[in-house]
Amino acid sequence: MPTDCISYQKSGYFSPLMKDYLKQKSDLQSLYNRFPSLENFEKQIGEKKVNFNGNDNFNGNDNDKRKLLVSVLEKQYAKINTSEITLNNIKLLNDSNTFTITTGHQLNLFSGPLYFLYKIISTINLTKELKAKYPTQNFVPIYWMATEDHDFEEINYFNFKGLKFRWNTESSGPVGRLSTEGLTDFFEVYAKELGSGKNADTIKNLFQESYLNHSNLADSTRFLANALFGEYGLVILDADDQNLKKTFIPYIKEELTQQTSHKKVLETADKLKHYTIQVNPREINLFYMEDNLRERIILDRDSNGDGIYKVNNTKIEFSESEILELLENHPEKFSPNVIMRPLYQEVILPNLCYIGGGGEIAYWLELKSFFDAVNVTFPILLLRNSLLLATEKQVTKADKLGLSWSDLFLKQADLVNQKTSELSDFPIDLSIQKDFLKNQFHYLHSLAQKTDKSFLGAVKAQESKQIKGLENLEKRLLKAQKRKYFETVERITDLQNELFPNQSLQERQANFSEFYIDNGETFITQLFNQLKPLENNFNIILLP
Repeated sequence: MPTDCISYQKSGYFSPLMKDYLKQKSDLQSLYNRFPSLENFEKQIGEKKVNFNGNDNFNGNDNDKRKLLVSVLEKQYAKINTSEITLNNIKLLNDSNTFTITTGHQLNLFSGPLYFLYKIISTINLTKELKAKYPTQNFVPIYWMATEDHDFEEINYFNFKGLKFRWNTESSGPVGRLSTEGLTDFFEVYAKELGSGKNADTIKNLFQESYLNHSNLADSTRFLANALFGEYGLVILDADDQNLKKTFIPYIKEELTQQTSHKKVLETADKLKHYTIQVNPREINLFYMEDNLRERIILDRDSNGDGIYKVNNTKIEFSESEILELLENHPEKFSPNVIMRPLYQEVILPNLCYIGGGGEIAYWLELKSFFDAVNVTFPILLLRNSLLLATEKQVTKADKLGLSWSDLFLKQADLVNQKTSELSDFPIDLSIQKDFLKNQFHYLHSLAQKTDKSFLGAVKAQESKQIKGLENLEKRLLKAQKRKYFETVERITDLQNELFPNQSLQERQANFSEFYIDNGETFITQLFNQLKPLENNFNIILLP
């Protein structure tokens, strides 16, 4: 059973929308700018250079925006030690021939699930491919920290070897500003589970330095991501910044007064009505934000028809003139939601491409008409790499059980039924008998046509009854064979459960430390060597 790959489309874990996007289905082509290929980046570079330099909504030019971005990054990086490669990448952002490749992620405790690593490594590896293809340009990998999110319950835990480690504290505002107080007790429990050894000590030190030596979650996450990827040139951005928000004031103002995003995204959603819609726009896609508060801004009307801007679940409200004055003086109090955040990113970064998971790409596909309406270049959208990590022991088990990777990617019920049928020394599928029965009833149907309708109804009812009887026999036969081959079926499901915890993708369940503890730094190196961002395959990596 060699390490191999299967296509995203055949893995069974991607939505119909993602499958059609990867096929470049014609119905979807109006929803994105360019499909991700090395060749398509040439035009993307040209378009972004012109747009970033000459966007009318910004009171300044390309150099002003770049200087501001570099200034903010240098201030944020003053708090940590990083590599010369990263520091050089920050300086390169002053150059009009430098562009970014961006991924974003929540501030999950200790990075959360494995795909946090896959997103960032995909981003770094793509910058390398682009530099080789376009040597006169510079490409900087960006990790956009989702510091303004307030969904703390989504990020306050991680899984390690089947155990859930949860940080029990309260949070109501932007998570980046959340104090890390209380994580000492959490760490003591986690450290005991890690045990002893060189790699275990490395993980413990990394957690301590990241979370116990920093006062808030944004600084902790920046330190962690830098420790893992700083040597590869990753630049980490916290966009919860007053100066960066100033550049976004014209777009926030338009959102408050014109609600352009709501109109445009609704139009696009109608084109996607045959798919599951990932996000639905609000009338105003902004939050009001303070240290311990992030609530939606809702537009209401008074008795005279004048706009009143209310902050949900509070008594805070503004007239139009008041909220626009607040915007000019305190733009940091306005936080973009899932619809507006991508625009904020593309306004402040000279960005060419966004790398995200299937859910992220799905909501980005709702946004192009909105970007067009506000004259901001829409980035190339790239589905991040996905991986399955397997040990040599697990591969040996699969070989002995006669399992292929395609088998293991099946839903468990389908896998069990398929393997039970293969193990059985006689056919469990009664399709031949059902087809024979249908042929017999075909004659009776033709006979019934020559009589009255009551006889035709009786024939149909008898056919349905007998077909149903065969199907029930088929189910009982399958159930009996499962009992007969119980031990083998159990070994099959046990192996699949190891590789697909909770019958879900491993990358959405396990934390990187589960694999680092056995493999050390070579684990990260192996990921860099294996992840190919522009190849649409679900790769399997063999670990010792």
